[in-house]
Amino acid sequence: MLPTYVPVGITIFMATFIAVAAIVLGSILGPRKPSVRKLSPYESGMTPVGPAQKRLPIKFYLTAVLFILFDIEVVFFLPWAVVFRDLGLFGFLEMLVFVVILMIGLVYVWKRGALEWD
Repeated sequence: MLPTYVPVGITIFMATFIAVAAIVLGSILGPRKPSVRKLSPYESGMTPVGPAQKRLPIKFYLTAVLFILFDIEVVFFLPWAVVFRDLGLFGFLEMLVFVVILMIGLVYVWKRGALEWD
């Protein structure tokens, strides 16, 4: 049983070795010419103003979570579209139920005001 895991072990070892080698070689061979501009924090090419650790409104996080939620759900459309003809009417109705559930969620989020930026 052990010989079946040898390729997995070799792959893990090689991935770890390559990652460590890239980091070590980059730190050894990389240029080191620090300057004031390189050492200053980068913020869209502008000089930083105010503290770097400021609180963001919860709307940013809520919008990000909603985007990820609906974006991941849309990924299920591709496999369905690939086998659409093989599934027939049953597959179409199942996807219709899926889309209706997504739309109910979207309407709920919309009515709760999660998409408002006032």
